[in-house]
This record gives sequence, structure tokens and C-alpha cells, in this order.
Amino acid sequence: MDYTNEKPFIAGNWKMHMTVPEALGIVQKLHEASTELEEKVQLVVIPPFTALSEVGRVLKGSAVGVGAQNMYWEKEGAFTGEVAAPMLKDVGCAFVVIGHSERRQYFGETNEMVNKKIKAALAHDLIPIMCIGETLEERESGSTMDKVGMQIKEGLDGLEAEEVRQIIIAYEPIWAIGTGRTATPDQAQEVHAFIRSKLAEKHGNDSASCAIILYGGSVKPDNSYSLMKEKDINGALVGGASLKAGSFAEIAKEAIKAYEEK
Repeated sequence: MDYTNEKPFIAGNWKMHMTVPEALGIVQKLHEASTELEEKVQLVVIPPFTALSEVGRVLKGSAVGVGAQNMYWEKEGAFTGEVAAPMLKDVGCAFVVIGHSERRQYFGETNEMVNKKIKAALAHDLIPIMCIGETLEERESGSTMDKVGMQIKEGLDGLEAEEVRQIIIAYEPIWAIGTGRTATPDQAQEVHAFIRSKLAEKHGNDSASCAIILYGGSVKPDNSYSLMKEKDINGALVGGASLKAGSFAEIAKEAIKAYEEK
């Protein structure tokens, strides 16, 4: 499938949840639901590593894409506990989340590390979903754009425009992840427009206009419509609400409705 910002892109990050049987239960329901949605929305599930192989097998050839939550930048070697891009491709992944705030906060990932991972993902035909966002302290001090701008600059350093066009960006204000707090549509749109302007400034108008920029941070069925209505929001990176097939499908339906009314 060719991915585009002409229809909403909804990805579900399951984080450290789901045994293999639980994961298969969700994706089987999503597989069924996706047949009526696939013409109007792009769906991706991002299970834990332990479930990737089975999820990839079940969804092979379907309209639902599969992604991983992280990867290392080397293709092989003595890196105990790490997973390489070729391994992800082998189990059916087309996407990989890079630089999630939890990876940055708890595991010390830097913009330089994010940059290395993005380059490795692209070299192995994986589509990176690069996460960026600010803390509550940074939001309240007025430094949101400085933080996001630096993450874009350093995360995409050294990439050509055609490579940038293959990257999905997810703006996730850290203060809204798993807290029940959500950026208002106006707040989210302001940052999304800024991201698009930075892409245009550094990598050209074509890269900016075709970019898929997602919002993440306590996205639920009851707030997805208002967020997706905004001009520069192309979809969502969903956390907790993606752990139930029904709520994830409902978010997709609300996104479709919002896109049709843009």
C-alpha cells in the first residue's frame, strides 16, 4: 500500500501490553472491521516484539499494516537485547516507531540516536514514525517550538528530501501521553503547522505538503473528530485506546468523518 496524507493514518501503539493470544484476538477483529474502512483510512498496529511474528502472519496481505515499537541502528552484532531492522522486516513490519518520549525519558535516547535509527530504518525499507514533543514545563515556559524544532532538525540531520518524504512524524506532547489530558485542537494544529513549516524550510515544499503528521496523546473516540478536523493533522498515534479493537475502529471512523468534512 502507498501511504498518503490524502486520507487519515491511524496507528495503534500497544506499548508493553498484550500476550500473543490477546494480540491475535484484537487483530482478528480489526481485520474484519478493516474491510469496510480500508478505502478511506490507513490502519497500522504496533504490538510488542513478542507478538510481531504472529500478528504479521495474520495480517499479511490485509489492509492493516504492522509496525514495531523500536529498533537498533546496527543490522546485526553483539548487542544483547536489541532488535535490528532486517529482523523486523522478516516478521512482516513495514513501520517502526523511533524516538517515542518513553524511550527518550526512560532509556536515554537522544536526537542523535534517533537520527541513526531513522537512517537505518530507511536503509532497510522500513517507514519510520518519528516521535517528537515537549514536556509540561517546556509548554508552560513557552519553549514548545524550540524543543520541537530542535528534535526535527537533529532527528532528520543529513537526510535528503526524498528520504524525508518517506518519514511519518508524530507530535506527542509528553504532558498528554497517558494522562487523560489532550492538547486542544488549536494547540495541536499550531504545532503541526510549525512542523510542516520547518520541513518546508529545510527539505522543500514538496516534503512539507505530502508529509503525514500525526497527533498523539490521550486520543480517544470522543476527541479524535475535533483533532482530525484540523488542517495539518493527518491522523493519530493512539495509545491506550488502541488496546480494544472497538475503540480503535471508532477512532478511525471519526477520523474518516473529519477528513470528509475538511
